[in-house]
Amino acid sequence: MENVRLDKWLWAARFYKTRSLAREKVQAGKVQVDGQRAKPAKTITVGQLIKLAKGSDIMEVEVLELSDQRRGAPEAQKLYAETSDSVERREKEAELRKMNALYNPHPDHKPDKKERRELMKMKR
Repeated sequence: MENVRLDKWLWAARFYKTRSLAREKVQAGKVQVDGQRAKPAKTITVGQLIKLAKGSDIMEVEVLELSDQRRGAPEAQKLYAETSDSVERREKEAELRKMNALYNPHPDHKPDKKERRELMKMKR
């Protein structure tokens, strides 16, 4: 393969569940190729760096192989390699999110009607 569209490759590499979702993310500017905003139809080549938002994390991957067909996850993982800086950054951000969750405990149950009224009174 010589030419593969960016949205097709993102779909084939299993970063996004559908090709239309991959296209939307690229159009929204959530995906960059070699540090620049790209269009869904941009052709990518081996060795390019792709920076994409996946959930609350930002991944930076290098293209190792090209494919326009979606296959199993083990084969899809062979299409790219995540940079070491990206892995470290994601792990650090995940740890910060876990630490933040300790300081913001969640209630044991959903408030009932009486508790909701009391909350509304307090907010006013």
